Amino acid sequence: MSKKLPSNVTPASFENAMAELAELVTQMESGQLPLEASVSAYQRGSELIKYCAAQLEKVEQQVKILDAGMLKPFDTKESDAVDEGHA
Repeated sequence: MSKKLPSNVTPASFENAMAELAELVTQMESGQLPLEASVSAYQRGSELIKYCAAQLEKVEQQVKILDAGMLKPFDTKESDAVDEGHA
């Protein structure tokens, strides 16, 4: 496992970042990485977490804009009444 970690490389997408993060976690949990590689993996993981958090924040802001700030909880009572009418 002497694969060099792509430090400071911006992932192509949120999904790619999550996949890379999952791979790093698996490698670190295996206990097979040398100390320096573990530190590099931890550092890269931190970068990926920051990237993912920023992407989620951006999407959340887009949703708020699309809903014009009118986000409200889902009303299950209203949904049940609609479902009963179609039965």
